[in-house]
Amino acid sequence: MSRIVTVYSSSLRPAREVEMGFIRWYRMSAALAGLGHSVDIASAELRRRLFRTVETVAPNLRIVPLSQVRWRDYDVVKTLFHSGFETLERYGGAEHPFIIAKLGSVVGPSDMDGVFFYGKQREEMFRTQERIARSSRYVTLLSQPAVDLWRSAHGSGTDVLVVPGAASAVIPPRKRSPYPQDGRAPIVFSGNFYSVRRGSQPEAHRILATKLNRLGALLHDCNARLHVVGTGDSGSLDSRYVSYRGEVPYEESWDYLFFAAVGIVLTAGGRMHNNESTKIYHYLRAGLPVVSEAGFPNDHVIPESRLGHIVENGDLEMMARRIAESIQAPWDRERAVRYILNRHTWEKRAEIYDRVLRASP
Repeated sequence: MSRIVTVYSSSLRPAREVEMGFIRWYRMSAALAGLGHSVDIASAELRRRLFRTVETVAPNLRIVPLSQVRWRDYDVVKTLFHSGFETLERYGGAEHPFIIAKLGSVVGPSDMDGVFFYGKQREEMFRTQERIARSSRYVTLLSQPAVDLWRSAHGSGTDVLVVPGAASAVIPPRKRSPYPQDGRAPIVFSGNFYSVRRGSQPEAHRILATKLNRLGALLHDCNARLHVVGTGDSGSLDSRYVSYRGEVPYEESWDYLFFAAVGIVLTAGGRMHNNESTKIYHYLRAGLPVVSEAGFPNDHVIPESRLGHIVENGDLEMMARRIAESIQAPWDRERAVRYILNRHTWEKRAEIYDRVLRASP
């Protein structure tokens, strides 16, 4: 078994499982530990930096102070996103001989459709990718389109793993509905919808907010209400038709899925070049019907689960009609849950890493 350290955020603030980056960091670390590897999550939280606190959170799984990590003590360093590799560089670990660098998005050497990072931000990300290509034994990407872009930009010198997102196998029980009892069917968009600030994805935010507002107005006429749960600039949402429920801790967020009538997925453009939608896995894990715009690399999960519809990208009128149909449809929800459990959990994703680690000298 391997001794692994996982690296993501350099923030001094306490980590919260609200944003999918942190959720993936903790859940994948736990899944690797569950397979028998010894895993340390390297946290930069101020209290750990000051007091050098090491916390054992499960068998084989600890949270350790990032500033105290001795990289040579580990067989593998696993970074998460561009910022995770940059954190590794900042703390002196980029020379480790076995780095697995996971990326959520791949950018090219110039701005391109479907990749919502532009100008200086995209250039900085591309330079980080160049360093990742030089330093890492493996790069982990979400989809084949991401692999194709990586190969065209950085060649074939680094081995690539395709490891999509996932949902938890074990989730909290249903508790109580977080939605108002106003007679309108609750429709949920759960996830990051970005913001206008620098360092986020302002163009993606503008497109998503526009779509959310338009769809919310259409659903209002169907006696339904659109609720948005997650991280983003809520000031762009039209409160007449869209209710912003705020950032919700991961464990509490499941009730927003359990008690919704339909979960929706919107793209930030005509086609998402390499970003999948992790919310699809979570909706289906909760047994929630999904209505999604076409354009994500993991669209196929919806028809395979038989719990939802895909509509033509940009056709929000058809999307509203499909949502209205889905509220009343006699779905086999348990079949969809079994489908996710058999194929798309963090444990299933961790098996990809496990096979690589067991085969490595």
